Amino acid sequence: MDTITGCCLTLRPRSLGIADHHSPQLSTAKRTVSLLSLYKNQKSKTKLTLSSMAAPLQVSAFSTIGARNEDLGTASSGLVGENDLLIVGPGVLGRLVADKWRQEHPGCQVYGQTVTTDHHDELIKMGINPSLKGTKATQQYPYVIFCAPPSRTSDYPGDVREAALSWNGDGSFVFTSSSAPYDCFDNGQCDEDSPIVPIGRSPRTDVLLKAEKVVLESGGCAIRLAGLYKADRGAHAYWLEKGTVEVRPDHILNLIHYEDAASLTVAILKKKLRSRIFLGCDNHPLSRQEVMDLVAKSGKFSKKFVAFTGAPYDELWTKEPS
Repeated sequence: MDTITGCCLTLRPRSLGIADHHSPQLSTAKRTVSLLSLYKNQKSKTKLTLSSMAAPLQVSAFSTIGARNEDLGTASSGLVGENDLLIVGPGVLGRLVADKWRQEHPGCQVYGQTVTTDHHDELIKMGINPSLKGTKATQQYPYVIFCAPPSRTSDYPGDVREAALSWNGDGSFVFTSSSAPYDCFDNGQCDEDSPIVPIGRSPRTDVLLKAEKVVLESGGCAIRLAGLYKADRGAHAYWLEKGTVEVRPDHILNLIHYEDAASLTVAILKKKLRSRIFLGCDNHPLSRQEVMDLVAKSGKFSKKFVAFTGAPYDELWTKEPS
């Protein structure tokens, strides 16, 4: 899809994986870029420079996974610390945010709100205090992040509004959105100022834009993330499973690794910004074909991708009308 202008990242090379975003090429304003690699493994700091139609902010964050579960309190104590964090939807991204937040704020409490109790034991082991959606809130938190997907609710904006009520207004409220609302579908460049899809054209973008509106009116920030990926998640995994996919091979994807998305989210949370929209990607757009070429070159997948069978853009443009 597009490139992120709202944030500048110096990303370490990532090992395998890649996610699709059905849009054009995000143009990255003021971004230091790294090589996106499917066949290298390197560990280093991730540095972030945030800009969102405002002066750049310099931040650095670490990428270490593995949370502790020591001396955790519970919501029943009635005490909320100045750096405590509520994560609505503590899935892959939310758990990474929790880990990075604890590194930045040792001793803080992290809470996770879920739709079911299926993963509560896992969350407790990771040091996240779980609660169930719909449970009457008895306290507010200085930091709240909403990263639940819209697929598991009939009222996504309403859920976001409920999450905003759990924020006490002191720290930050952040909503992880998608770069899908940008009205760019021709492999052209796109940044955070680019036009968005009008309300009413697409149910998918409607729900995101309505949720973002709730966030901005509450004083929170929205981060429009490009295609999230890691080794075992992303479009590459889907395409490998299918083998042959009837789409254009030269369509541009914009990507961001889950860990980098988490680092970006933490950086924005820490800055206590109000009513901003950010756009986040790794500034290394690739075509679908390039993605799968890297997957093949990595040698880390047992399955083999066959081909994209859709007509490339140049064929579509030169084809005579029938």
